[in-house]
Amino acid sequence: MNLKVQIVLISLLASSFVNGQEKNKRPNILVIMFDDAGLDMSAYGSTFVKTPGFDAIAKEGILFNKAYTPNAKCAPSRAAFITGRNSWQLDAAANHVIYFPSKFKTYQEVLQENGYSTGHTGKGYGPALTLTAGGSQRDVMGSAYNEKILKPATTSIGPNDYSANFENFLDKTSTDQPWSFWLGTIEPHRGYEYGSGARLAGKSTDMIKNFPPYWPDNETTRNDLLDYAYEIEDTDRHIQKVLKTLQERNLLEHTLVVVTSDHGMPFPRVKGNQYENANHVPMAMLWRGKSKTKIVDDYISFIDLAPTLLEVAGVDWETSGMHPSPGKSLMNIITSEKTGQIESDRNFVLVGKERHDTGRPNDVGYPIRGIYKDSMLFLKNYEIDRWPSGNPETGYLNTDGSPTKTEILNLRRKGTNKLFWRLNFGKRASEELYNIRKDPFCINNLADKISFEALKTQLKSEMESKLLQQNDLRMQGFGHLYEANPFTRNIDFYGRFMAGEETSSGWVNESDFESNFVDGEGNNLKKVVLGAKVIGKD
Repeated sequence: MNLKVQIVLISLLASSFVNGQEKNKRPNILVIMFDDAGLDMSAYGSTFVKTPGFDAIAKEGILFNKAYTPNAKCAPSRAAFITGRNSWQLDAAANHVIYFPSKFKTYQEVLQENGYSTGHTGKGYGPALTLTAGGSQRDVMGSAYNEKILKPATTSIGPNDYSANFENFLDKTSTDQPWSFWLGTIEPHRGYEYGSGARLAGKSTDMIKNFPPYWPDNETTRNDLLDYAYEIEDTDRHIQKVLKTLQERNLLEHTLVVVTSDHGMPFPRVKGNQYENANHVPMAMLWRGKSKTKIVDDYISFIDLAPTLLEVAGVDWETSGMHPSPGKSLMNIITSEKTGQIESDRNFVLVGKERHDTGRPNDVGYPIRGIYKDSMLFLKNYEIDRWPSGNPETGYLNTDGSPTKTEILNLRRKGTNKLFWRLNFGKRASEELYNIRKDPFCINNLADKISFEALKTQLKSEMESKLLQQNDLRMQGFGHLYEANPFTRNIDFYGRFMAGEETSSGWVNESDFESNFVDGEGNNLKKVVLGAKVIGKD
C-alpha cells in the first residue's frame, strides 16, 4: 500500500471517528431567560419592540403561542422551571424570597451528576437562599460565570456581559463534554432610565398600538413602555451574539436553545398577578437538525421544561432523584412534523400564587389558583379581604415602583380617576372568569353571568380535581402552611413599619406609601400613624 493511499485511509478513519463521536455525544443545552419580559417580541407582532435574535430562533425553530409560567413572580416561576413542579408542590418555594427546600433537586444538578458541565451567568434562581440540609451554600444552577463586564447603555442596565460570560464558559469546558448553561439577564426588570427608549432607540409613543386599557394612556405611561422595550432589545443583542458564537464554533447543530421569560412585564396588574399578560410568556426553541420549523398552539407550562431537558440529555427522570413532576416532556412537539395544535391533551395549564413580596400584616400572601383552558381563564381568589398587591399603607409592595404606578396612584389621590386604581390595586371578587380570545386584558369578569355559570362550574371542578391530584395543601384546608415559611429578609415588614421602625423597600418609590388608609373603592379613611407619628399631610 503506497503512502498516499495510507494517508487517505487514515483521514477517512479519523473523520469517521470524529463524526461518530459527534453523533454519540449528548446534546448541549442553553436556556436564555429574560427577567420580566412579556410577549413583547417582534415575532409575536409587537410594534414597539424589535427582537431579531429571538425572531431568528423562532423563524428557524419553534415559536410557542401558549407558553405559561404557573406563577408570575421571579422565584416561584423559576422554581417551577428548574424542578418540573408547580408552586403548590414546592413547599416554601411556592413563595418569593425564601429558603429553597434542600430536598428538591434541579435539572442542572442532575445534569452535572450525569456528566454535563453546568454553569450560569446573571440571574439564576432567586431571589432566595439555596442551602444544603447542612446549611452550606448550594449551586442549584451550576457554577457562576460573571467575570466579564461591559459599560451598559443606561444607568439601569446591569454591567454583566452575558454573551461574553457564555463564551468564557465554553472556553473552560472540554469539547468532549456535553454542557448545559443558563443565561439569565436582569433586564427588563425595573428600574429604567426614563426616556431611554426614545433617546437611545429613536422610539416614539405612537409606535404602541395596543395600549393596555387598565392604565391611563398618556406620555408618561407610554414612555415607560418604551423604556421597557429598550431593555428587552438590550438582552436581544446578547442573544444575537450567542447565536453567532454557537455558529462559529459549529455548535448549533448539537445544542438545544430555549429562550423565554420568567413572567410578564414589571407593570401594575401584570407581574405578581395571574392574569393573561402576567402568566403568558414568550418562548422559542431551536435545535438545528432536530427541531422542525413550526408554530405551536398547544398549552405549555414551565413544569414541562425540566422533563424535556432531562430527556434531551438521555437522563431517566425516575432514577434521577428529581421529585415526581406533573409536567410532560416536549420532545414529541420538538421533533413533530406538524404545526398548530400537536398534542390534543395539551389543552390547559394550571396557575396560582401564594405569597410574593412582603407588606401585609403577619406576612400573609394573596392565594390564587386558576386554570387556562380553551381560551378561557378561571381564577379563584381565596382571601378577598386582603389587598392583592399588598396593603396601600405599605406601598403596594407586590407592584414594583414605576412612572405608571405613580400615575395611577396620583389619579386616585387627586380624585380625578379611581377606576384605574380599582383595576390595578383594588380588592377583587372571589371568582373571576375571562374570555382570553375576546378580552386578553382580562377586564370583563364573566363569573357572575348566568350564561357562563355552567362553564365556570366545569372549569372550577376540573381545576380543583387536578390540584387535589397534585396534593395542593390549599385544596386540603392547609393553605396557611405555605405562609408559615419565613422570608429570608424583611420579616414582619408591616408590623415593623407601622411601629415606626426603619425598613427597606428599595423596589418601590417612597411616594407609593399611602398616608391614609383606603377602602375597597379607593376612598381615603383615617390617617396612617407610625408608632406615635402621623405620616402625610391633610
